[in-house]
Amino acid sequence: MLSVQLTNFVEAGTDEAGRGCLAGPVTAAAVILPPDVELPLLNDSKKLTEKQRDNLRPLIEQQALAFGVAHVFQDEIDQINILKASIKAMHLALEQLQKTPEYILVDGNKFSSFKGIPHQCIVKGDGKFQNIAAASVLAKTHRDDYMKKISAEFPAYGWEKNKGYPTSTHRSAIQKLGCTLHHRKSFQLLPRQLEMDFD
Repeated sequence: MLSVQLTNFVEAGTDEAGRGCLAGPVTAAAVILPPDVELPLLNDSKKLTEKQRDNLRPLIEQQALAFGVAHVFQDEIDQINILKASIKAMHLALEQLQKTPEYILVDGNKFSSFKGIPHQCIVKGDGKFQNIAAASVLAKTHRDDYMKKISAEFPAYGWEKNKGYPTSTHRSAIQKLGCTLHHRKSFQLLPRQLEMDFD
């Protein structure tokens, strides 16, 4: 059972998706849930099936007091590095919230202060707190939708299935066809990535 809140303040949870990908944006979401939220399936998005995530997304968006989703794209990832891009995406998602949080729960162990609001980093927080789990589901589903959309332009890379992660299909396509405008050029795609086993 996930905890509802850590404090008595209005809390926002934030999380990102796509940090380990070779292509596409890193996507973050921020969510403020009401204390009496009813989302029995809610959990870390990685522990849910794609269908469960897709079913949860509208329920989260309907029940949330506020939510925001933001992408930081590959060109900026290359410029500032993936860690800074992940934190920037979280900040952009938090900026979209129509209700100002008094406390921020962050999945992971790295963050930079947002508008002076107190925050706490929680390793594997998406498996511990509902608001972070909700953010993980929104970040994952919104990013997946984007990757499915751009996969139509570049079908050989299999993004509709691998979502830009370094699977054998994706790495093989890079080896044969090279990189696209959606690839992160700062990541060492060849030859080191081709030697990794992510399947």
